Amino acid sequence: MSTAAPATATETRPTKKAALSDRAKGERSLGWKLAGPAFVVMLLVTLYPIGYAIYLSLFNYRLTDPAGRKFVGLQNYITALGDPLFHEAFMTTIFIVVVTLIFELVIGFGIALLMNKVVIPRRTLRTVVLIPYSIITVVSAFAWLYAAQPDTGFINHWLHTLSFGAWNENYDWFGGRWSSLFIICLSEIWKTTPFMSLLLLAGLAQVDGSMEEAAKVDGATWWQRLTKVVLPNMKAAIMVATLFRTLDAVRIYDNPYVMTGGANKTNSLSMLVGQETVGRVEIGMGSALAVLLFLLVLIIAGIFVKGFKVDLTGGGRS
Repeated sequence: MSTAAPATATETRPTKKAALSDRAKGERSLGWKLAGPAFVVMLLVTLYPIGYAIYLSLFNYRLTDPAGRKFVGLQNYITALGDPLFHEAFMTTIFIVVVTLIFELVIGFGIALLMNKVVIPRRTLRTVVLIPYSIITVVSAFAWLYAAQPDTGFINHWLHTLSFGAWNENYDWFGGRWSSLFIICLSEIWKTTPFMSLLLLAGLAQVDGSMEEAAKVDGATWWQRLTKVVLPNMKAAIMVATLFRTLDAVRIYDNPYVMTGGANKTNSLSMLVGQETVGRVEIGMGSALAVLLFLLVLIIAGIFVKGFKVDLTGGGRS
């Protein structure tokens, strides 16, 4: 009798596992049935343009001469990668991404901390913070373009007043590369920092307050609680915010187009694609540049996901 009990327990375990497996399979099947149609539509509207762009990039194809289309293989990619204009646009894009991302993370996290601790109604504060992000990017770009004008812009006027006349009130912000990039980055930071702060606020809300309180009781300083408790538990939120914002910044087009039109070496990769496809109607070269931009986005996404090593489904470390 004593030996029968373990055998019975052993026999029942596979049945329990099988039941759990069947339930998991059923849930997965239901999930695919619910999300499947939308997933198929998303694939169609995404994969077809990408595939067609890759196809066109293999041709020397000018829109004004459809009959003269000629297969050139990878020659468009070789030409683009060896073009100094591509190198210039690439470095400009990377510069804008790095500068804006650093400032948006720091400022956005500060705003998120404020919204997390503030006493007044949070909904009101979040609405106020989101105002810049709700403005259409082109409208925001024109606003900053007018603000930085040498004769009528308020930026020069404020700097002239605050410096007690030391600042040149007619300074031309768009007369050089670095000053132009400064205004472009400033407009990007002003508009998209609210988006970053809300994503980080969602991460702050997931931090267990008892852990922070326990660290405070143990004598940890504010900085120690921030770096040892808060930030490690926000890793997934920081990764998502950084990834989304980086992918968005890599595709920057509106601000440099409106403010400089690409002058003073301020062309971005997206602007270069537009100039080739719309300006010069070089569909083959423009498609090759678009594919290179797409590959850059994929590489950045892969680096972030692998580099942070975060399980996005559970919010913990993988």
